[in-house]
Amino acid sequence: MDTLIVRKIDDLGRIVVPAETRRLFNIHEGDELAITVENGGIVLRKLEATCMFCESSEDLVQYRGRGVCIACRTDLATDQT
Repeated sequence: MDTLIVRKIDDLGRIVVPAETRRLFNIHEGDELAITVENGGIVLRKLEATCMFCESSEDLVQYRGRGVCIACRTDLATDQT
C-alpha cells in the first residue's frame, strides 16, 4: 500500500492523520500511537495491548498495569524454578 498523503505540521508540531487512514487502521480518538525512527524515516504504529512475555494479543488480563495472556499466566503459575 503506497499512498502519498501530504500534511503540514502546525505551530505546536502536530499533524492530522487523515480520516481514511484512521479508518483503514482502526484508529480512534484516545488510541495510542508509537512513534519510531526506522531506516531514516518516521514510523507511526497503533499500540495494541499485548502480553509482556510472548506479545500475544489474545486472552489478556491486566497484572500490575501490564498485559499477561492466559498461557503465560499458566506457565508462570506452574514454573517452579
